Amino acid sequence: MKDLTWIRNGLIAHRGLHTIDKTVPENTLLAFENAIKRGYGIEFDINVMKDGTVVCFHDPDFKRLCGVDKSLSELNFDEISSYRILNSDEHIPSLKEVLDFVDGKVPLLIELKPLGDNSLLCSRFMEVMKDYKGVWAMHSFHPMTVYWFKKNHPEIIRGQVTEYFKDDPKMKRITKWIMKSMILKIFTKPDFINYGVKDMPNKYIDRQMKRGMTVIGYASQSQEQFDMVKKHYHNSVFEYFLPKQSK
Repeated sequence: MKDLTWIRNGLIAHRGLHTIDKTVPENTLLAFENAIKRGYGIEFDINVMKDGTVVCFHDPDFKRLCGVDKSLSELNFDEISSYRILNSDEHIPSLKEVLDFVDGKVPLLIELKPLGDNSLLCSRFMEVMKDYKGVWAMHSFHPMTVYWFKKNHPEIIRGQVTEYFKDDPKMKRITKWIMKSMILKIFTKPDFINYGVKDMPNKYIDRQMKRGMTVIGYASQSQEQFDMVKKHYHNSVFEYFLPKQSK
């Protein structure tokens, strides 16, 4: 039986406990250290580089965070060793480095962001995760990533991340409907749903709640948002503030 108690009830810091002024950058060991000190679970993003190294990084390229106009798929891990995030001293860590750093101290909610070969990302990810002893779960926007885990590692807790995608002009209307309605969950069978806070509450997740599905939100940026999500659903990952648990 999969234990989702920590996803339903724990405090989970989005991309680590980073700061709005960017002095503590997202998805860095410093952000993770801050979360661990407070006993928070950590949500973070991963992707795979040209040489197959799985790294903790959100974007498809290094422009926003490192000021380098190169994509992850263009470079090997050793080529980014000098990159620093948002003019800080923080580097881009590999997934292995993150796991060694956290070492089971807090639960990990890991988002897979497939920007190319989905199977490569999933398989490389599991190669690194196979010996990790801490508590963790995966989630992803991409239904095929969630399906890969259903097919290949059904024992692992898997989540579907989604929203309304109102701000994405490139996404087709039918694709937006497929994603926001989560119609593909009949195939992917996620253990939980992580929905965009800006689109909560809504009828799609209300329906899933009635069916007993675990529903959380991302990412509350204030106590007011956090409390709103907790009022209707189970939990919300958070950023930029220190939440108090709703009664």
